[in-house]
Amino acid sequence: MASHDLKQRATGKEESQTPNVIDATSPSDVNSRKGKRSKGVARRGFRSLAIVLAFPLSLAVLVIYLFGSTTRFRNIEKPFYIPPLWALHLACLTSSFLSGLSAWIVWADGGFHRRPVALTFYMAQLGLSLGWYPIVFGAGAIRVGLALCAALFGSLIGSWRTFKSLNQIAGDLFVPCLVASLLPAAVNFRLLYSQ
Repeated sequence: MASHDLKQRATGKEESQTPNVIDATSPSDVNSRKGKRSKGVARRGFRSLAIVLAFPLSLAVLVIYLFGSTTRFRNIEKPFYIPPLWALHLACLTSSFLSGLSAWIVWADGGFHRRPVALTFYMAQLGLSLGWYPIVFGAGAIRVGLALCAALFGSLIGSWRTFKSLNQIAGDLFVPCLVASLLPAAVNFRLLYSQ
């Protein structure tokens, strides 16, 4: 259309124009297609976010339900730095939620393809954090639990550094997870010295 207007100006003649017909590439048609496409992408994005958050949270709830209530922990004398059991459960759920959200952000940015070690760190920290309850409260292996806490802290540091290099927000979401990982370590120390 723009070249047609320039041609008319150059020759000075006006040609009869056809009525305005919206072709397939008009801006309004393109915008309506983009709107439909973005709604579909948003739905798929929301669905993938729900799955990525539901998976670690449901595992955490299952582990807390199966192994989270122990008489041994309830019966020990707790100094001020030992959290109550509900706070320990809340820290586990919060850590699972935040690490899942962080993993989704990195996945949505294509970060797991650029740095596959990020997925390894995420899966390691998820497995270690969920494995602490059955090892310490279920089996009573307190020393093994302490080693697991050290490995969990290391995998969280690795996740934080790797995710931060891929996406600043995703990396920052791991900072509360690092703090939350200190709670099981404090409980582990107290259980170890109360024997």
